[in-house]
Amino acid sequence: MTQLSPDFLTAAKDLLGSAGWSMDSEDLDRVTSPWRGTYKGNTPFLAKPATTEETAALVSLCNRHGVAMTPQGGNTGLVDAGTPHGEICISLQRMTAIRSVDAFNNSLVIEAGAPLVTAQQAADEARRLFPLSLGSEGTATIGGLISTNAGGVAVLRYGMMRDLILGLEVVLPTGEVLNGLSGLRKNNTGYDLKHLFAGAEGTLGIITAATLKLFPKVQRASAWVTCETPDDVVKLLSLVRDHAGDTVTSFEIIPANAIAMVQADVPGTRDPLPSDLPWRVLMEISMSRTAHARDLLEDALAAAYEDGLIRDAILAESVAQAESFWHIRETIPLSKRAYGTALNQDISVPVSRIPDFIEACNAAVLEKYPTAEFVIFGHVGDGNLHYSVCEPAGAEHPVLKGQDEAVFRIIYDQVMAFDGSISAEHGVGRLKRDELERIRPPAATATMRAIKRALDPENLMNPGRVIKT
Repeated sequence: MTQLSPDFLTAAKDLLGSAGWSMDSEDLDRVTSPWRGTYKGNTPFLAKPATTEETAALVSLCNRHGVAMTPQGGNTGLVDAGTPHGEICISLQRMTAIRSVDAFNNSLVIEAGAPLVTAQQAADEARRLFPLSLGSEGTATIGGLISTNAGGVAVLRYGMMRDLILGLEVVLPTGEVLNGLSGLRKNNTGYDLKHLFAGAEGTLGIITAATLKLFPKVQRASAWVTCETPDDVVKLLSLVRDHAGDTVTSFEIIPANAIAMVQADVPGTRDPLPSDLPWRVLMEISMSRTAHARDLLEDALAAAYEDGLIRDAILAESVAQAESFWHIRETIPLSKRAYGTALNQDISVPVSRIPDFIEACNAAVLEKYPTAEFVIFGHVGDGNLHYSVCEPAGAEHPVLKGQDEAVFRIIYDQVMAFDGSISAEHGVGRLKRDELERIRPPAATATMRAIKRALDPENLMNPGRVIKT
């Protein structure tokens, strides 16, 4: 635990005011307990700056006193990046303002502590769309989403979070403010610095505001289909894109056992299309007019049926029905708690190699753990799978508990054999830092370390995350 001097504490409290700090045990417990409860941190001090100026002054104070800092957004991360482990916690929860919306420039400026839903609503009020969408959008914050380069269900059409930012305002480890909130789409004046901070997980500075891209509003058509194999799923994606092009917004693979798992966990959940086939796909296309989107999707599915890629399909007849499809998909991560052990990984491989990867990785796990079960779902359109090795709570001879490291090594080795990534959208944090150093090209590690040392020579900004210094 960082020992804070009386001089530092006095100065920090005076700077932040009575509403801007806490040493209350309940507050400290809240910011050191991630929502999934899989690990626990600790911190001596919670700072809650209300402005960029306060944040900059606080960081400058920490720099002078040698106090390490962990920036925190909504505390919804999954890789132990935003949970303090002895550092002071700098929460952006009071910085939630929409600073401006420019519908003609298709952009908005928003502060980093605002939850994703705030950006979505502000865009909607301007008759625009901010397309990032994920299950935790009510709590995940803009700053955290940028810092982890979040993905979500619409990457296929709109890209990752870094693709949705035009500019950033960042407090550097020295306390200087980098003001890059320009809404320009063309600005060829040297290094594009915003991309240093997207995905850096708070190790290079604290994002305090962002200029986000907006898009024209769209109408959606959604379908739920049944498939026999992952190979059919990948071929179906190609066929639908041949028909609908870049209007394909989401393309999710869901195993039948995940649907049964959600039904057991959430009473009243209905399987939209009961089938003995092992795989489902939830797909969505979006266009300016609903009728056009639906017609296009119907044509694509008819062709898929003729080619034998699907057995059955149902198109959502209403927004409510489409939302019921998505409810199943978004409930899968939490419903895995029904298993006694669920070892979860967020990985990606080239889309074309998904079927072979699933077969090879399952076989490699089963070779060592023959009773293991699998819950494999995710974003086929961008190659991102959420791959879980599970064991029922009532297993007669449990073998997976305590085997995290061994199971993850099997998965990681298979991912690398298929030219993939061991972190697709959740980040690195502390949990994957050491494994990445093992498999990352040495030149990449050296470059990242050089950037970290150049911007944060005292290693005070979220130390121990992403990379060892």
